[in-house]
Amino acid sequence: MSIAPDMTRLSPEMAVLLARVAAETGPQPDPTTLPPAEGRALSEESNRRWNVDMPEMAAVGEAWIDADAGLGSARVRLKVLVPPGHGAGAVVFVHGGGFAFCSPETHERCARVLALECGLPVLLPDYRLSPEHPYPAGLMDVVATIRFAFAASAPLGVTAGPLVLSGDSAGANLALAAMLHEQAEGRSPVAGALLFYGTYAGDFRTDSYRDFENGPGLTTAKMQRYWHWYVGGRDVSADPLACPLLASDEALMALPPLHLMAAGVDPLLSDSIVLHERLKGLGRDETLTVVPGVTHGFLQNTLDLAAAREALAAAGTDARRMAGTN
Repeated sequence: MSIAPDMTRLSPEMAVLLARVAAETGPQPDPTTLPPAEGRALSEESNRRWNVDMPEMAAVGEAWIDADAGLGSARVRLKVLVPPGHGAGAVVFVHGGGFAFCSPETHERCARVLALECGLPVLLPDYRLSPEHPYPAGLMDVVATIRFAFAASAPLGVTAGPLVLSGDSAGANLALAAMLHEQAEGRSPVAGALLFYGTYAGDFRTDSYRDFENGPGLTTAKMQRYWHWYVGGRDVSADPLACPLLASDEALMALPPLHLMAAGVDPLLSDSIVLHERLKGLGRDETLTVVPGVTHGFLQNTLDLAAAREALAAAGTDARRMAGTN
């Protein structure tokens, strides 16, 4: 049985922001019900409001990563954000958007705030999107970005050093899956990862998918459409690179330190809880921070939400610890 959104679970700050946006935009179509190109354009437009009054960077640039036929990656554009007085190393930030929408530009303000908080350059890959490029296309582009970031330094304005991964929503899935991929390949591990309200499996029977079936914000039906687009008809029911919650205990134990954060009003909340419980059961000491009263994607709202700024400050502190720059 479908349930209505429980707006009473929202923090006052979040409720005011959602009401303001609704008043400004009026009724909007669900982008996942539109042809992908139209939904993508709508998503880009709706995210512009969060990417104004940008924090200053010492440098902002782009680089290109060549396609790797052996890996199966395409040529990837990389947005490079270099904060003032940065330390050695970098953060690779994989943007969310249901594997189908968004770009480095939709997440730029969030990434700039993170760059300032962690004191490290942030690299955002413009990976291929579904449904035109289903799994594992986007994942392979992220893997290629990690390998490039390990090798690149001066041309990007980056000082060689530790690499920290980060991602939100679908980007958290891709970041975690990329670590599992490289770990299986015996490649150099990253120093750690910042994973924000990730989708880690295609199981839509969890408590939070039921509790927040109709939002507010992200809905269960939207996530089902995103997953349908992402897997492109493939059976990923036993594939940990598509569904990282399926990873073996040995693979999870071998991961670097993880910073786990989830939104309290989010169909994806259970994914983070289940991941944290598995890690805890293995004796790992990660903590999961659940930010109460906020919806999925709230880190986009750094201009309006103190909770978003505080969450990124906490992530920045952990990134400094992972990179050894405290």
